[in-house]
Amino acid sequence: MTVLLSLGGNDLTASNHKEYHRLDPVTGQVASTSAAATLEDVKTATKAAHNAFPAWAQSGPAERRHLLNKAAEIMEAKQEEFIAAMITETGATGPWAGFNVMLAAGHIREAAALTTQMGGEVIPSNKPGTLAMSVNKPKGVCLAMAPWNAPIILGARAIATPLACGNTVILKSSEFCPLTHRLIIDCFLEAGFPAGVVNLISNDPSDAASIVKALIEAPEVRHVNFTGSSPVGRIIGRLAGENLKPALLELGGKAPLVVLADADIDGAVNAAIFGAFMNQGQICMSTERVIVDEAIADEFVAKLVARASALPWGNPRDAVVLGSLVNPEVADKMHALIDDAVSKGAKLVCGGENDGAIFSATLLDGVNQTMRIYAEESFGPVKSIIRVNGDQEAIKVANDSEYGLSAAVFSQDINRALACANAIKSGICHINGPTVGDEPQMPFGGVGDSGYGRFGGKAGIAEFTDSRWITIEDPKQHYPI
Repeated sequence: MTVLLSLGGNDLTASNHKEYHRLDPVTGQVASTSAAATLEDVKTATKAAHNAFPAWAQSGPAERRHLLNKAAEIMEAKQEEFIAAMITETGATGPWAGFNVMLAAGHIREAAALTTQMGGEVIPSNKPGTLAMSVNKPKGVCLAMAPWNAPIILGARAIATPLACGNTVILKSSEFCPLTHRLIIDCFLEAGFPAGVVNLISNDPSDAASIVKALIEAPEVRHVNFTGSSPVGRIIGRLAGENLKPALLELGGKAPLVVLADADIDGAVNAAIFGAFMNQGQICMSTERVIVDEAIADEFVAKLVARASALPWGNPRDAVVLGSLVNPEVADKMHALIDDAVSKGAKLVCGGENDGAIFSATLLDGVNQTMRIYAEESFGPVKSIIRVNGDQEAIKVANDSEYGLSAAVFSQDINRALACANAIKSGICHINGPTVGDEPQMPFGGVGDSGYGRFGGKAGIAEFTDSRWITIEDPKQHYPI
């Protein structure tokens, strides 16, 4: 069965009837078959969203809140369907897919709560008898592009707040999980969102560049949000800028977990295991660099290796912690990073094994700046341990990256930890917690090559609305001419 486009409330094949197949990264079998949209389909989508915008923008907060909450309920009811699709398309484990459903529904409910928080303010005016206000107004058609690694969470996040703010949306699904993203749209359609308010475009990977360009350049589209890699984010940002359209970019990361000399070692190990290997390390917030003070490094590394070595890895349909990488060829990149680091003096202290797209939890000790993995985002279960002497060197190494999304600091001295956290350049930093964490109401985003703008809570309102200045004045006021 073909996963169809959803344009203006209609399920459609591509205008030229072209389809493409997504393969299961574990079995190599067809995971899903989807419509491969054309440039003509892009025009249909943007026109449908544009035509639906005026009525949706005028809808009241109670209506939007009701529909969003209903969509969240439907999503939870479809949990098993989502889990099956996500395992087959991305190689994720069942628990990770189930968590995706739970948190995605939370993002939708948080958006529902924002419908009465749009607000504005009354601003004192220098003109006598004038009432001056700022009010938040929806932007129009919002283009959303979500990735495959947390597809339900990030797909729902990409469209829920824009809808709550009164915008209409087009979700361009990931080529790696078109069925999973289509299921999100089905939740909103079944909830009763009006035709054209929520739309879906899926495309063949070979057509991605032209489809994305056409969507961003479409005059009807007024805002772009993209979650994905930094290299692609640069392209999205450039296209949006050239067309004078604001963009929210949530991109890659090289998250440091800094373990200071006075840290609770067992607590830091717990956080490192979770942050480094959840979803095979394929999370933008994944702990990529474990930066540990030399004074406690031997004990910390021994405990970390013991825990990582015991993590079961295998077919995501089995009872494992580490399932599959998104594609088998990603395993080649993992081996290349390992070989490069070992050839330059690092020690492979754990893992390094794979079975096709399935890769074991891997740790490299003694990583330094001469090695690829020091700076490159692995986006997999191969992680570096960097030993440092003292807090200042730890901070220097943590900041020695073009990325700046998430970070963590472990210390039992809160003032010491806070000083370190404040010195690290990142959009997110957790003290005595893992680098991986998400709550729908929190401002989520990075700095540097990790992008700009914020999802989450009231920060999302600022992204997906325009602030307008409106005055009510005395019609008989005096003018100088």
